[in-house]
Amino acid sequence: MSKEDSGSGEKHSNLAAEVTVHETSFYDPSKESIWTRLGLNLESFKRAPGTTGGQKVAGTVEDIEKLQKDSPMLQQKMKPRHLNMIAVGGSIGTGLFVGSGAALSTGGPAGVLIGWLIIGVMLINVTQALGEMCIMFPVSGGFYTLAVRFLDPSFAFAMGWNYWLQWVVVLPLEIVVAVETVNWWDGAHAIPPGGWIAIFWLVILIFSIFGTLGFAEEEFWSSVLKLTVLIMFLFLGVVCITGGGPSSGEFGKYVGGARWQNPGAFANGFPGVCSTFVTAAFSFAGTELVGLAASETPDPRKTMPAAVKGTFWRVTLIYITTLTIVGLMVPYDHPNLLGASGASASPLVIACELAHISGLPHLFNITICISVLSIGLSCVYAGSRTLTALAETGYAPSIFAYVDKSSRPLPSVAVGLAFGALAYLTEASDGGTVFNWLVALSGLSTLFTWLAICLCHIRFRAAWLAQGHKLDELPFQALGGVYGSWLGVLLIILVLIGQFYLAIWPLGGGGTPGERAESFFLAFLAVPVMIIFIIGGLLWKKALPRKIQDIDINTGRKSWLTPDEMREYRAERASAPIYIRIFRILFAN
Repeated sequence: MSKEDSGSGEKHSNLAAEVTVHETSFYDPSKESIWTRLGLNLESFKRAPGTTGGQKVAGTVEDIEKLQKDSPMLQQKMKPRHLNMIAVGGSIGTGLFVGSGAALSTGGPAGVLIGWLIIGVMLINVTQALGEMCIMFPVSGGFYTLAVRFLDPSFAFAMGWNYWLQWVVVLPLEIVVAVETVNWWDGAHAIPPGGWIAIFWLVILIFSIFGTLGFAEEEFWSSVLKLTVLIMFLFLGVVCITGGGPSSGEFGKYVGGARWQNPGAFANGFPGVCSTFVTAAFSFAGTELVGLAASETPDPRKTMPAAVKGTFWRVTLIYITTLTIVGLMVPYDHPNLLGASGASASPLVIACELAHISGLPHLFNITICISVLSIGLSCVYAGSRTLTALAETGYAPSIFAYVDKSSRPLPSVAVGLAFGALAYLTEASDGGTVFNWLVALSGLSTLFTWLAICLCHIRFRAAWLAQGHKLDELPFQALGGVYGSWLGVLLIILVLIGQFYLAIWPLGGGGTPGERAESFFLAFLAVPVMIIFIIGGLLWKKALPRKIQDIDINTGRKSWLTPDEMREYRAERASAPIYIRIFRILFAN
């Protein structure tokens, strides 16, 4: 066995070791044909004979080969650019491009900003906590596996299945939105909706065949497109608001903040603000995918900090600025915000139509369509990785732990793709009702997942200190520490209370008792479902939370640097020129 030291200089050249172990100990995909690695021949579908041991272990340890054998079965195919783009642009999709229009109509421009800011602050703390744990423990299943270890197996069981259910239900929802988006063009009506559903499902299937690389490359390039188009919209919006738009449209003269005065800043007061929370959470859903992707990168200690910090820039520069421009351009009482579907309900498309800018609505519509399909592929990725982790921890049938030579969890991917057929429910007379109830089953799943991540971080920090370790040993420390996680917990609880309030007293009020009961369960059904899952997991496995002193903080750990080594490493980095230090603070570790 040979060791190859890596580091940023001679002083700390022993801080990280990339180890090459005996060929017989690990599965080496490089010895397979290119077609097997890409997943394009029959050989690629065979079970992988073992882990590749592809994750780097930092620090000096006695049995490094044993630590590398404790790596996920999934291969480490993701590159830093993939992870960064997944963090920055991966989850930009239906929630921002289309769903924000409905939120604007019920909350008003000020209500939308308040809702997205609250969820954004919450999310920054969630991703910081997730980054700290997943850099130290880049395990299969990410936050789900950590919840089994640091929290309660029964709660993790409930959260894991609810998280999986969320993604397999969102997949057909995204396909339906894609169909509605395409139908914005009159020529698309030549193909019936059922035909478009089959086409979009097939596109997602083709990308899924290429496994991790198919997902990562699609996410990278679609994120580049989404970010480019949003930046174009921001510049265009500033020009229009200041009176630089076409004279034939509504922005041929200075508009400024007129929309905040007429029709107003708030649409429905406090209930309107509460109504934006779930839409905002839905628009941010998927940000936690970097925690799942950490197990498929060779060196999370190097790549994850930039991905985690990218979340802050996405929240501030992309979501908040875009929604600010939207609120200044589109009145919340515009009929298309609630009376239309697909791209016609997109506030970005509405803004261009109000400005009488031809051509751009077509570009935005293409971007929305690609974004929706991108989220659909994320559904397959996230759902399959979660189901595989559930199987690996004994909470799902063992067949779902199968991973082939191309690093695809085949049974899990197949089940996830099969749920895409639920999109055909919209073709049935009562299909929309059934679909709404399916969505309600996991409607708050994202909030439960983020709550679990924050609680995991709090318990991890307590176990880390109780077992004699120091915070200096952590290769990445969450901004705000446990206080940030407690703030995240508090905000999530407040959002759940706001959603409960809205479920009992919905916007508009009125309605028969039966209609109000239906509205309540559509908004809050996920809570009793979560409780039932927790009870079921407890009765099934009869596992209780471990004491802080007994929590396992070694299995899957990939950083074994001592406090002195970490202090030496940070001292050397602190001696870098100030512009490099500023860059690292803002964008790297």
